[in-house]
Amino acid sequence: MRRLLLLVLFCAHLPAWAATDFSIQPVVQTEAVPDDADDPAIWVNPVDAAQSVIVGTNKHAAPTGGLYVFGLDGKIRQSITGLDRPNNVDIEGGFLLGERKIDIAVTTERNKRCLRVFAIENGRLRDLAPAGVPVFEGQEGESGAPMGIALYKRPRDGAIFAVVSRKTGLAQGYLWQYRLSSDPNGAIRAAKVRELGHFPGTGEIESVAVDDQRGAIYYSDEGAGYRKWAADPDDARAGQELAIFGADTPTDTFGGDREGIAVVSNGAGDGYLVVSEQIKLDKGTGGTVYRIYKREGTAQNPDDHLELLAKVRGGADDTDGLEATTAPLGPAFPRGALVVMNSAGRNFWIYDWRDIERGLAAKAN
Repeated sequence: MRRLLLLVLFCAHLPAWAATDFSIQPVVQTEAVPDDADDPAIWVNPVDAAQSVIVGTNKHAAPTGGLYVFGLDGKIRQSITGLDRPNNVDIEGGFLLGERKIDIAVTTERNKRCLRVFAIENGRLRDLAPAGVPVFEGQEGESGAPMGIALYKRPRDGAIFAVVSRKTGLAQGYLWQYRLSSDPNGAIRAAKVRELGHFPGTGEIESVAVDDQRGAIYYSDEGAGYRKWAADPDDARAGQELAIFGADTPTDTFGGDREGIAVVSNGAGDGYLVVSEQIKLDKGTGGTVYRIYKREGTAQNPDDHLELLAKVRGGADDTDGLEATTAPLGPAFPRGALVVMNSAGRNFWIYDWRDIERGLAAKAN
């Protein structure tokens, strides 16, 4: 009896990787960037989904720092270098440039304390703001150095906002939200609309994601959990935290930092939240774990994301940023893909979303 009790107590305190539910393998590994791959975003080609692209950051100081555009075959299609430590990147459609709506990719340029904004045209990037769009003005030191970014398109009027995190910040108001617009000459403007986000002070806040349809911002508080806020600055609950999930429990602790976040839609408001538990391969554990939660919460509380649906191992090293979509991406990825950063290879790995669906279905049964 004593041996059994000791075994139960030991298992209850094993690190997260001891309870992986299933594993997946990448279908494609992209070509490497020169220095430090960090964060991906997916652009879905509305004309030919097979020609969709992945935009990823090479997080390094100028002159080699930049954005890289990959085809779904993993080959580099375009590189824009000379950016001074681009950190994270996000993509949104419907930005009004003059009288024309376009798709944009926006990255944080950390050492220049600004955003860089690019039009996406036939899967290629065109710089709309070579001088950068300033953020965190008046903040000193690393409090003014932007890191994470997520774009939000408000359904009721199509307004587009950037939610930006930084290297260091205050216990309240760590993230700032900006409304993006263009003037008649095409110059990009960012008007600050609010400060948000609670932070207890362990680690930092880098990864941010927004669910346009459900009006939610998620950000990774590395040492505590994933926090949720209302995305619309005019929402009655804009000044309060709506939820936190992914916190350590007596029976389940994170084996690495809480990092990337992806919102995955399955249709009418349901789907998944996929997050990365950043683990190095040299720990002998099989690398990063991807945790999957319900996007829609529960019937009683749509902000309750506490139920962990699965832990998935994909073999990637020290994953920071990730992105996912269930939009069809041509014959190779007919039900979408999960794209993650792989640190050791300085590249990005692409998984077939069908493999995740099969794993979730098997676990449910």
